[in-house]
Amino acid sequence: MTENTADHHRAVDLARIGKGRYKATNARGGVMVLGMGEDPDFTPVEALLAAIAGCSSIDVDLITGKRAEATSFHVHSEGDKVRDDNGNHMTNLKITFSVEFPAGEEGDAAREVLDRAIQQSHDRLCTVSRTVQLGSPVEAVRSDAG
Repeated sequence: MTENTADHHRAVDLARIGKGRYKATNARGGVMVLGMGEDPDFTPVEALLAAIAGCSSIDVDLITGKRAEATSFHVHSEGDKVRDDNGNHMTNLKITFSVEFPAGEEGDAAREVLDRAIQQSHDRLCTVSRTVQLGSPVEAVRSDAG
């Protein structure tokens, strides 16, 4: 089943704010600064790792949070940036969850679904990691507006 993409369109605008620095702005006014790794700004690769971890974190938190609020929730996202016959790309992408819940029945219920929630996010829920895994063409074009 394919959904109507017009109803689910997402977009981000990016503007240069200095040499090797760019400001990404979403439709809600949120801002993320990207850079080349010469300052504290996230590099685009770090933003990709954060997007993968963030997307899965939201899924897992929503599923487990129906049972109990996590007392500690940390996710480590990593991979290797390589250059080979396919050009520059990431390999060995991995996210590692470290989540704790309170003692008691509700915490036990959350712990019981944690592994399943992580797997569901990986297998079908997280749009970011699913897009990376499935692959999607990226079209790069020049605007005639400037």
